[in-house]
Amino acid sequence: MQYKRFNRIITLLKRENLHRILLFLIFLLLVSTFALVIFEPGISFLNAFWLSIVTLTTVGYGDITPTTLAGRLVGMLIMLFGIGILGMFTASIASIFVEKRMKEERGMKSFDFSDHIIICNWNHNTKDIISELRSDTRIGNKPIVLIAGIDLKPIDDEYLFFVKGEANEENLLRASIKKASTIIVLGDENVNTDNRDAKVILATLTIEDLNPAIYSIVELEDESNARHCRRANADEIVVRSEFSSRLISRATLDHGITKVISTFLSSREGDDILKISLPAEYVGKEFLMVFTEMKKKEDGIVLAVQRDADKQVITNPSTAMVLEKNDILIMVSKRQEG
Repeated sequence: MQYKRFNRIITLLKRENLHRILLFLIFLLLVSTFALVIFEPGISFLNAFWLSIVTLTTVGYGDITPTTLAGRLVGMLIMLFGIGILGMFTASIASIFVEKRMKEERGMKSFDFSDHIIICNWNHNTKDIISELRSDTRIGNKPIVLIAGIDLKPIDDEYLFFVKGEANEENLLRASIKKASTIIVLGDENVNTDNRDAKVILATLTIEDLNPAIYSIVELEDESNARHCRRANADEIVVRSEFSSRLISRATLDHGITKVISTFLSSREGDDILKISLPAEYVGKEFLMVFTEMKKKEDGIVLAVQRDADKQVITNPSTAMVLEKNDILIMVSKRQEG
């Protein structure tokens, strides 16, 4: 890894001709230093080198000055050549940083993150998804890489990184797919509804081929396409139209129910839905006992149990259900600050 970085630095220096500028600066400093040692009586090599640097950078401390005509001529030459060469050097460095920033904004860079989140496609929900993620303390400054067919990075987020293009193999690798922990595949609103789900399914197949261990969450328009995503090994499937219609119908039947659900889903207000590993002291205990203890100790309500082996989620478990070692509790709890 260090060898590759060193090679990249050398390549960058050559591309910008910085190696020539650096060599010329070193040559100029050495020549002027030796000239000052020769022409200035009693000056040491270190003092001559210091005087050359101070003169080259036009700082002019005045602690050491040339006293002979030859020494002053050397100083004049350093100033005349130095200002131009130093200006070229600083301009080249500035251009590298500007180019780097432009590449990041235009989605032209590749990234080497680990345990990060990838979001594929930009639609009207993406900004809210990123905002919700950022408002949760568990995300913090975790890198999020957005892969989308848009021209520029869409929002100002220091830890949001942009890869321009489709969610294909090349761009997924640029987003460091093999080291990512979670990926979200959203519907591309630039594609018509009939082809939108097909694009999501194709992306899911590519993702699972590149990193079978990643946790994938996909968004679909049509529930009938969910079976294709399951065959592609998607971990969670959200059918947008189905979810909205169910919320609306439920709100019609039971007024206020959507307010409760929205509170649970939001990371910015109300209580949180959390996942915690079953504490060791509750292994082998019945669900009712654990439910009661978690309410007493954590002021939380256990909604479901997830079996770690096959990721099966058991909602509203029976009171006599015996909890196992690798079970995970899904519960509503007070918001954790900080």
